[in-house]
Amino acid sequence: MSLDQNLFTLTIAPQADDPAFVDLADASGTVHYRKQRVPGTAYHINVYEPLSEALLASASAPGATSKHKTIELFNPSLSVPLDSVGTLSFKWAFSWEGHDFEWKREECYMLRKPDPAVLVALTKEPPGKLKTTAVQILDYNLNRFDIADRKGLEIVILTALLTFHDLNETYHVPADTSSASTAPGQPPATGVDRVAEIQAMRGEVNEITVEDECDVDDWAAYAANLLEDDAMLFITVRSAAAVQVPKVLQVVEQTKRIRHKRGLPSELHQYVLYDTQQQTPSPPRRIKLDDPPPGAASVPAVAGYSPPQSLVVHLSKISIPELQPRTKADVDRGGSIMDRTRMRAHSPPGKDKEQEKEREKEKRKDKGKGKASPPSNKTHRPTQSHSHSPSPAQLNNPSLYVAPPPPGSSSISMGSLFGRKKR
Repeated sequence: MSLDQNLFTLTIAPQADDPAFVDLADASGTVHYRKQRVPGTAYHINVYEPLSEALLASASAPGATSKHKTIELFNPSLSVPLDSVGTLSFKWAFSWEGHDFEWKREECYMLRKPDPAVLVALTKEPPGKLKTTAVQILDYNLNRFDIADRKGLEIVILTALLTFHDLNETYHVPADTSSASTAPGQPPATGVDRVAEIQAMRGEVNEITVEDECDVDDWAAYAANLLEDDAMLFITVRSAAAVQVPKVLQVVEQTKRIRHKRGLPSELHQYVLYDTQQQTPSPPRRIKLDDPPPGAASVPAVAGYSPPQSLVVHLSKISIPELQPRTKADVDRGGSIMDRTRMRAHSPPGKDKEQEKEREKEKRKDKGKGKASPPSNKTHRPTQSHSHSPSPAQLNNPSLYVAPPPPGSSSISMGSLFGRKKR
């Protein structure tokens, strides 16, 4: 993790002439603390003040890999237990003046349940190892709380961090080159126990990175043990390098066999990803339109194949739709929901409103075209006769006083009605 260059930083480095001594110095080279690993059957370290060579603290345990260690402070004397509280992850806890503290790989927190934890120490480590190269004590966060002995708390935090270095060396340094790290009466771990130690150092809960160390059966047994836990819904088996790609496939198949032999449900959802570690974009493709030189033999398609450089296999008890491969039908339908959402997110701000307005106009046009004209209300109604009272002029002229024709009758001229013919 990146550190703040403006804060007080201690660099951790072993002495060149004696690796058993480790100095904690600032940027100017002044050594503030010095750690000494005491050889013997049990694990024991001492932390000194370099100028006066006064013993500040010590840490002891039956072994460097023990889950419980004891940190002893001097002047005044005080015992602080340091316990490993992580089930599948790297997590060590201790208490100081009624406050609970917890180391999580590169960070140390003060726990304040139910409030969020407060970061009090920060380290910088290479990936995959607990070998800190620098550490910072965040005094501005410690000043927010009522802590009487802040110097003692700083010594406990640094001493706990130094024990993690020895724990890392026990796992990664061969036994013949570190006589002080491994007790003569305690043989190194092998098989599934060794795989568990490697995974504990990484701090990975359900991710298994297969290495050259240990056999396929050991890695498969560890994976099967993880899947037996009801709370573990899926695990991830990945290759550490291109050489371990075939080994990952063997581990996955052997894990299924172990579950079948144990009488457990062997049906697991398997999702495979290739070359997930390659993040560099591919260069633009150049299409060659030139004819091949005369006499050149055609190269078969198999010759251009290269095995994957990395492999990740997800073994899950449940179905994970996000990891399922996309079919051609999904691509023809315009991609997944995430792709359409991503396209909508990258569209211009006013483009969506314009498209919505256009859609509304099209809907209105379609409604206007599709709406049938209402039927005409030209229904035959019965003819109603109206009685008209004759006017005085009509009384004296009987030829004009004629009743209206009955309904359905054709129009008849007035001359034909009275029988007069024009000559």
